[in-house]
Amino acid sequence: MYSLNIEFFGYLAAILTTVAFLPQLIKTLKTKKAEDVSLVTLIIFISGVGFWIIYGYKISSAPILIANIITFILNLFILVSKVYYSKNVW
Repeated sequence: MYSLNIEFFGYLAAILTTVAFLPQLIKTLKTKKAEDVSLVTLIIFISGVGFWIIYGYKISSAPILIANIITFILNLFILVSKVYYSKNVW
């Protein structure tokens, strides 16, 4: 029972932190602009998420793995959009 409650919070955190990036991705795709998105921040964040994926795999944590794989993909799309739509990336 105790472990089930902890897993619930893990999945809830995973859903909320992952969904938080959807508005930015949708805005970027709709406006075809990403000037307000920091390239350096995106690269650092995506790197950190990559390490979370490794960590989640090593400890066999489904909530960490699922959330971070989805977050990685969403932010990768934002990064690609940033590079594609920006005249001056840096």
